[in-house]
Amino acid sequence: MKTQVLIVGAGPVGLTAAMDLASRGIDVVVAEIRHAGDPPSVKCNHVSSRSMEIFRRLGVAARLREAGLPADFPNDCSYRTTATGIELCRIDIPGRATRYSATGGPDTWWPTPEPPHRINQVYLEPILFDHAAAQPRIAILPRTEIVDIALHDHGVVAQARNLDDGTSFRIEAAFLIGCDGSRSMVRKSIGATLSGTPVIQRVQSTYIEAPQLRELMLPHKPAWMVLSLNPRRSGTTVAIDGHDRWLIHNHLKSDEPDFDSVDRDWAIRAILGVDENFQYTILSEEDWVGRRLVADRFRDRRVFICGDAAHLWMPYAGYGMNAGIADAVDLCWQLAAHLNGWAPASILDAYEAERQPITEQVSRFAMDHALAMMAQRSGVSAEIEDDTPRGHAARASLAKAAYDLNVQQYCCAGLNFGYYYDASPIIAYDGETPPPYTMGSFTPSTVPGARAPHLFLRDGRSLYDAFGPGYTLLRFDRAIDVAPLRAAAERRGMPLASVDIAADEADNAFAEKLVLVRPDQHIAWRGKVAPDDPDALISRIIGAAHGAAIARPGVMLPA
Repeated sequence: MKTQVLIVGAGPVGLTAAMDLASRGIDVVVAEIRHAGDPPSVKCNHVSSRSMEIFRRLGVAARLREAGLPADFPNDCSYRTTATGIELCRIDIPGRATRYSATGGPDTWWPTPEPPHRINQVYLEPILFDHAAAQPRIAILPRTEIVDIALHDHGVVAQARNLDDGTSFRIEAAFLIGCDGSRSMVRKSIGATLSGTPVIQRVQSTYIEAPQLRELMLPHKPAWMVLSLNPRRSGTTVAIDGHDRWLIHNHLKSDEPDFDSVDRDWAIRAILGVDENFQYTILSEEDWVGRRLVADRFRDRRVFICGDAAHLWMPYAGYGMNAGIADAVDLCWQLAAHLNGWAPASILDAYEAERQPITEQVSRFAMDHALAMMAQRSGVSAEIEDDTPRGHAARASLAKAAYDLNVQQYCCAGLNFGYYYDASPIIAYDGETPPPYTMGSFTPSTVPGARAPHLFLRDGRSLYDAFGPGYTLLRFDRAIDVAPLRAAAERRGMPLASVDIAADEADNAFAEKLVLVRPDQHIAWRGKVAPDDPDALISRIIGAAHGAAIARPGVMLPA
């Protein structure tokens, strides 16, 4: 079997990589050890705004938006003494029915065509799988294990095994992407090692069915996530279907080194605030360890790693899977540029240069936030549930502290829109320092490397919907002659779309007259006038700045 790109792993990251490549005309084979249709883990509960922007471009955002919790189910985060106890505070997040129209919330102002979406992986992944499987350029091989990888000058040979009948076969590809999770065989095959903090916290996590629980939580308004803070046992209750199914996280303490250090049933009841008469059924045990580990390399020549294969961290802000999706898109447009013949192989040097520093930075955001939350849980007053002046004061104090700490996590504008690539070989920097960002805040910017600011055009379209599949030149002054830049792109075979926007239509989001945007919506170059040397600029942004030759790569392997 031969293909242009072999992807190992059909989780959300691998499926996104496959869809992105296919959308750019690349043939893909995806090897997955599970059966088609096997239910995924319940571990991920949030698709970021940035990921939804990607899914919008791939044509699957609308279907995802219709799935998950009921349309009228609030996506709020409610802090309580127990899940059925006293509410301390609430972070208001709109549900599906009002997600596009709501105002006044901590994330309703975001400059994006696609707000975030609270949806568990059990609903997300099947939709992505079906959408990918329907693409003619994608072949998904269920029950297929990749057991060995051999790198050659002109391609990769993977030895595969059918897990149902034991037969072996080989897959030849120009490139291979490992999206095969935390125990990644691909990561090991390229000699990459994880380093960082191996254990931040252990979490005893249980997926349950409990039809009575929603009623017991009244009179509080429903919430996507209920976080219990009390001196006995702090934990998190996540609504999976908005009816009967819940995921309970029991955050183990530093002196509880094993998942069985605490009786599971006792912990669930303490978190929920229910007695021994409450009935529930355990559907699965989903225990996990929060870490901060980043691979020392994301690539060996024609083999790359993305997602959990490349980095593991505390899943705060929902940025485990979402960071993997960002990896996949960053890599795949570059791979497609090379495979489609308009960029040399040197463009691929940008993937590790761009994603590894961001991964390191965001992993530290997540770890620092995890440590702050652990401290908050351990410091809950013994009087938090008392109906006394001291009890009321303790609740008021914790309510403010919990809101202030966690609104930046659950409404993390900075992680969605603020990150930038500041050391990429394919970005034309101009010396301006990008504005700083935090987990929860950012400043829109046109500094090269940043995400292009979003706006809605006068005709109602999202600016991103007006972008072409390759590079897009935004022009805010029709008097500027961009013909030489277009000609330079054409000489290289680089796809370049153009969008003219009136200055008053830009709403002060763009100070420059010209902004050149990459296929992943990050800015490659900007200027107040056309570039003096358009050929040099095009060479820079396609990775040919040092005279690299461009040859259309095929799967050329020894017999």
